[in-house]
Amino acid sequence: MEKIYVIFGATGGIGSALANLLSKGEKKVYLLGRNEEKLHALSLQLSAPYLLVDAVEETSVAQILSKIISYEGRIDGVASLIGSVFLKPLHLTTQKEFEEVLKINTVSSFCILKHALHVMQSGSIVLSSSTASLIGMSHHEAITAAKAGVNGLMQSAAASYASKQIRINAVAPGLTRTSQTEFITKNETPLKASIKLHPLGRIAEPVEIASVIAWLLSDESSFITGSVIPVDGGLSSLK
Repeated sequence: MEKIYVIFGATGGIGSALANLLSKGEKKVYLLGRNEEKLHALSLQLSAPYLLVDAVEETSVAQILSKIISYEGRIDGVASLIGSVFLKPLHLTTQKEFEEVLKINTVSSFCILKHALHVMQSGSIVLSSSTASLIGMSHHEAITAAKAGVNGLMQSAAASYASKQIRINAVAPGLTRTSQTEFITKNETPLKASIKLHPLGRIAEPVEIASVIAWLLSDESSFITGSVIPVDGGLSSLK
């Protein structure tokens, strides 16, 4: 039977890598995001449908997921890859900036998780966390708080909805080479420092994160729920 998957944030580095992985085999992938131009291009590349959504607006998320249910009758897996990269010392972070980081990362996860649980009968949901939520990292206070919120939301929901046979997990990447991290990856000094932090001696490529998400969405991970999976080249092992 064809699996029906939904990717929020499908045009990001990890999202597009995941879309490429999931588009192979007996799967139908819905590409969701806010940038119609990028969604349209990815849709043409993968022959996959796309829909516009604002993931921090509960009504928008609810409407889109209900629309997919009306088309397909079910959803087997949802990946929430909405997020931001925010590095700034706490004493220089404004309340407005802090609230925006929480909105993009934690509120989007709440909206997506809540309404995915409302329409799914079984299956798997994967949220986007960060290694920063697992270890203390300087100048990561806002994003650490936001992603720690994602972890807590996921773990509680995993316990609450296990009886419905809905598995909920989170992936916590280390530094990954995407457009959001170019301010690090295209700057020799911070890139070298970041590489040095990772015991494997390099940073991640998007497909390395996406492959773990694809596995968590699949039946091959059928006995895993409530877990934060680090995909960080060993960085979190140093805590």
